[in-house]
Amino acid sequence: MKEIGAFEAKSKFGQLLDWVEAGDEIVITRRGKIVARLVPPAAAVDHGAGIAAAARIRARRRGVTLGGLAIKDLVSAGRL
Repeated sequence: MKEIGAFEAKSKFGQLLDWVEAGDEIVITRRGKIVARLVPPAAAVDHGAGIAAAARIRARRRGVTLGGLAIKDLVSAGRL
């Protein structure tokens, strides 16, 4: 993590973006107090993995029952 003052950050913004693109985290301060943080973007969401996970969850719940209990009864009993 690199720390840089706001005035210097303004004049070196392109270089800060290069650092962040390379994976560094930049903290920008004003009078010694942190005012901003530049971080690389989060990894892209893998929609295929999400769909596969949902399919695995659905497959696990097949055949699972509440043993004759109604959800309404469980809710009223405070169990859900």
